[in-house]
Amino acid sequence: MNQITKEPSAFSIYPIPAFDDNYIWCIHNSTHAIVVDPGDAKPVIDFLQQNTLQLQAVLITHHHFDHVGGITELLGKYPNIHVYGPNNPRIKGLTHYVKEHDKISFNSPEISLSVLETPGHTLDHISYFNEALVFCGDTLFSGGCGRMFEGTPDIFYPSLKKLGQLPEHTKVYCTHEYTQANLAFASHVDPNNKTLKEYANWVTNKRANKETTLPSTISKENEINPFLRCHIPYMQNAMQIAGAQSNNELAIATFASLRKLKDEF
Repeated sequence: MNQITKEPSAFSIYPIPAFDDNYIWCIHNSTHAIVVDPGDAKPVIDFLQQNTLQLQAVLITHHHFDHVGGITELLGKYPNIHVYGPNNPRIKGLTHYVKEHDKISFNSPEISLSVLETPGHTLDHISYFNEALVFCGDTLFSGGCGRMFEGTPDIFYPSLKKLGQLPEHTKVYCTHEYTQANLAFASHVDPNNKTLKEYANWVTNKRANKETTLPSTISKENEINPFLRCHIPYMQNAMQIAGAQSNNELAIATFASLRKLKDEF
């Protein structure tokens, strides 16, 4: 049973498991809920019913099926909900298109979020953030980043920089439990990173107990995630990137090499 402890004046965030390794993040209080990237409606409906919550809204980061597949069924059961997402005709059921700098506010649960455009994994990808947290879909993972299905390195890397420049205490809510596999690669390319070693041990223990490793924080990711460390000479040297290029060009080339290496890892 996915029972929650209800806090009348606050909101909590709960990871609803879906498919093999997805999390559908549910922002909820004692009465209402918002869900992020519901690829499957059934676990969402089950969770809402178990906890007597009324769905208010859905937030979509990009068009991949494991993020949008539950929209139609949720609209059928909760016809008055608002569904926010990027302006992409491949996403069926959106009621509100949002873009960078747009802000969304809700009264119950009480939360306000702004939109960042973070293309690279897909070209339509957006993230939702405020001063405390970010829902970043498949752009940034703990210890890694999404595959580059539609973007190019010069599109994807600036998206990661945007996220990496959020306040250090920002909690990172990504959509997949990929942390352990990501850290195996991160440890391969950054073997002398003491913080990474400590984090990998913590993650191993969490997964041994079948516990989620998320959320992470921007501070943690800036310390251990190789894809956020492409501007560091150590990482550029590890990828054998050098030359009379600008710092930004060196970082993009390093990201491209890292992403290719990760695809083959």
